[in-house]
Amino acid sequence: MPNINRNSYKEYTKEHIENAIFFDLEQNSDQNSELPHMLPEKKIWEKIVSSMGISNKDKIVIYDNSDVISSCRCWYTFIYFGHNPKLVHVLDGGLKKWKLEKKPLTNSIPIPSRTNYNAKEKNALVKDKEQINQNIIKKKFIVVDARSRGRFDGKDPEPRKNVRSGSIPNSFCIPFGEVINQNHTFKNRSKILLKFNNIFGSKLPQEVVFSCGSGITAAVLALAYSLINNKYDPTIYDGSWAEYGKI
Repeated sequence: MPNINRNSYKEYTKEHIENAIFFDLEQNSDQNSELPHMLPEKKIWEKIVSSMGISNKDKIVIYDNSDVISSCRCWYTFIYFGHNPKLVHVLDGGLKKWKLEKKPLTNSIPIPSRTNYNAKEKNALVKDKEQINQNIIKKKFIVVDARSRGRFDGKDPEPRKNVRSGSIPNSFCIPFGEVINQNHTFKNRSKILLKFNNIFGSKLPQEVVFSCGSGITAAVLALAYSLINNKYDPTIYDGSWAEYGKI
């Protein structure tokens, strides 16, 4: 996030779960976009995943040490590029919970053997600004924003330069922190269900698109929603407020 002075790779080299491979969320996004954290091109993604030694049939467990639970964005990206959703998991609680439970860590860096990963984009799982604008009138899907209520309501400033305060018309707000416990685990399903029932009522819709500041915490809500709606395919407005609120 902006203004957070952390070197994630340096943190990884000091301590990580044995055999864990480092995934750089910044570098593995679209480097040609002015917007942060946008999905990379298919061929670039194939190179990234191949260099990590991951094959199409591998089970993947993703964790992070981030207050914004960035592992969920990686989870979403693998699913968007066609990895079997049943094989992609997020370690509940991430490194924070792992360390609290005094589980083993290492500073040994694994060297993966290169693979030949083949991606297949699921274009329905991402929305662009034009689709978001069309939906304000057509109302084919519901947009839920993961930012804080202060930012959503336009009362608090945005952390990025040249981005105004406010929210997408007709969208709803569930701050991502409201589905997460203090130890970075997801809240139980009944509490998550209650959050979404407050917006949707008792019937959970399939056509839900999540947004946030730059597409990271939107994925937290997408994963939370999939925990209570196992037929839901995670769908995100990739540009999020960094694009929609741009001055």
